[in-house]
Amino acid sequence: MQHAGQDFGRQGEHPPTQEDARRAGGRSARSTRGASFHYGALMTAHPARFWLGLLAAFVLALWLLRHILLPFVLGMAVGYLLDPLVNQLARRGIPRAAAAGVIVVAAYGASITAVALLAPVLARQVIDLVAQVPTYARAAYANLSPLLHRIEEGPASARVVDLAAAGAQRATELLGPIAASLIGRGLAVLNLVMLLAITPLVAFYLLRDWPKLVTEVDGWLPREHADVIRAQAQAIDSVLAGFARGTAIVCATLALYYALALTVVGLESGLVIGLTAGAISFVPYVGTLGGASAAIGVAVYQFWPAWGRVVVVACIFAVGQMLNDYVLTPNLVGDKVGLHPLWILFALFAGGALLGFAGVVIAVPVAAVVGVLARFAIARYKESPLYRRPAHVVDRDRSRAP
Repeated sequence: MQHAGQDFGRQGEHPPTQEDARRAGGRSARSTRGASFHYGALMTAHPARFWLGLLAAFVLALWLLRHILLPFVLGMAVGYLLDPLVNQLARRGIPRAAAAGVIVVAAYGASITAVALLAPVLARQVIDLVAQVPTYARAAYANLSPLLHRIEEGPASARVVDLAAAGAQRATELLGPIAASLIGRGLAVLNLVMLLAITPLVAFYLLRDWPKLVTEVDGWLPREHADVIRAQAQAIDSVLAGFARGTAIVCATLALYYALALTVVGLESGLVIGLTAGAISFVPYVGTLGGASAAIGVAVYQFWPAWGRVVVVACIFAVGQMLNDYVLTPNLVGDKVGLHPLWILFALFAGGALLGFAGVVIAVPVAAVVGVLARFAIARYKESPLYRRPAHVVDRDRSRAP
């Protein structure tokens, strides 16, 4: 204190009194209130700018952090899929932390066991399939060469060749960067140790604290629009629950069916083809058509001239599609999802191009959210005077316009 008094004396000043401190505190409080009022007034006067700016900042953060997103995105996806099981256990009196721990350990234990059992077989079949691709291509060219020669000798041969070459080049330009992004960025992020360590932790903490997170976020909602936001959040959750959880069960069922059926028939690489066809069945008809094309091509090369077994392979996919259309999807997904197949395809390609493999994982949920918000915006537009103005009023306004 003595040194402080000497310092003030050297500067020709007096030590600050309680009155000075009170005045400085008042000025600081008024400054803080002024800043708060400024930001509050900005949010009130221009809410659209505020929310658009917040959304832009969020998207920019995702893009900047895209290389480390995968474990967190997978953990959130797993947590969302397993949340109903944890809720059921919690309703029976089991502490939520214990229920979340048991479910996460059981789910990841089963996944690791399945991978350990299937990995050697899958690796061998993938290697065999890749090694056989040149043989399949040569056999296909030998069988189709007479038809190709006829096309080349026809009057429009040059045009057909040019169109085919242009189409192949365009497909390469579109698919090349996406494939490179999925492989390069995905494998760069897909560090096995990081994935196995972080993903279960994210899923566990999300499952354990989900009610608290919902309550906390609900307290942030603007009171004037809280009911509307809650209604849209419930609609989004309904779409995601119907699509994500239901489609996951559908894909797993079809993958198991295709893999077992093709393996029983004796098709080479049948396990890989079946699992892949089932895994991509969340895009309607893409899994069936892609898997059937690959399986029938391999079956023709492997079984011909025993065409009966080729027909059996084709029937496997026909039965799988009927099972999907008439049994699995109506009962597990329902008809209220409202996601068009083209919208899903676009979302997958866009997510892969922007964020790599993590973008592919979140593409369908983001597409579902955008779809719900778009339907809400269209409904509000149809309730607005801009849509409901009678035709004679519009014509009158146009006639009065200079």
